[in-house]
Amino acid sequence: MTLSLHWPAIFSLLALLLLANGLPAAICLVFGPGRPLDGGRTLADGRPLLGPSKTWRGLVLAVLGTGLGALALGLPGGLGLAVGVGAMVGDLATSFLKRRLGLAPSASLPVLDQIPETLLPGVLVKAELALGWVDLGVSVLAFCALDLVLTHLGHRLLRPNGRD
Repeated sequence: MTLSLHWPAIFSLLALLLLANGLPAAICLVFGPGRPLDGGRTLADGRPLLGPSKTWRGLVLAVLGTGLGALALGLPGGLGLAVGVGAMVGDLATSFLKRRLGLAPSASLPVLDQIPETLLPGVLVKAELALGWVDLGVSVLAFCALDLVLTHLGHRLLRPNGRD
């Protein structure tokens, strides 16, 4: 039995995921923090709903930028929008969980941070990109590794004051 991975589709998904997750951080570096999605609200536990690093600007830029990125890669814009929405829903869910655990905004939970924002969009576009489950697993692992390395480098080189 041979395993045949669909590398062009995997690379396309990875490029879109990097775009969805990188655009909000880049725009925050250029323009500073944006307006928080949660409006500064806290829940009964006294902790923020999402925290100040999850902003409207970052959300909109991630979704629209990923849609445009898909077009630039020769893919349907709707596929890019789906990746952007899926990545942001996964990222917001992780932020919500981290706030419930008492972790500070932008605190890192390696692998847990990356899996929802990779797996959810991957499942959303799996059929359209003709990805198998193994392709999706490879995509998740590759994104985890890339994101951990790039986040570490970004913190060391740029010392950002927050992420969108």
